[in-house]
Amino acid sequence: MIDHFHAIRLASEAVNDVRRRVQQDTTGHRGRKGDPLYGIRRLLLMTWRNLNERGWERLRAGLAAGDRDGEIAAVWLARELLSEVYAAPDLAAAKRRLTVFFQHAADANVPELTRLARTIDRWHREVLAYHQTGGASNGPTEAVNLLIEKIRRIGHGYRNFNNYRRRLLLGCGIQWTTLPTRRIRGRQPAFIA
Repeated sequence: MIDHFHAIRLASEAVNDVRRRVQQDTTGHRGRKGDPLYGIRRLLLMTWRNLNERGWERLRAGLAAGDRDGEIAAVWLARELLSEVYAAPDLAAAKRRLTVFFQHAADANVPELTRLARTIDRWHREVLAYHQTGGASNGPTEAVNLLIEKIRRIGHGYRNFNNYRRRLLLGCGIQWTTLPTRRIRGRQPAFIA
């Protein structure tokens, strides 16, 4: 299963790649402060639902000034269409929205979008499995894996597997119950009568 985060991240990388290529082709240099496409780079990574009126105006103005052929807008729209696949209420609607995404990618004829569409086509069963699993995510698993890798790097290698295991249990927040120890010596607390 490919969850929403990873699929949209791939699409966002395609949007950034097209923006950089168009920026380089039109101005002959990387993005700078006054360039229209460089100014909207963060807006291009937002979904349309999160854009306010001012954001829409800035996005339209930046695309009108820097995206003559409409390539960036086409890839941004494809990213939104891919997001709609994950927002579909059921599997049948997700299949229809995925078909719309593929049709848009074929009509746009942008190399980065074609690459994204080939990747999604290769993984279309896993993308659609998101609806069969009830929207489950592998995020918690990846978070634990990140903690394990961090502990392994910090430890510079453990010679004793039991010590490594204990450190992982401690670092990953797993709590176990221990029996309270008895006092060997010392005064017992006085009883209050």
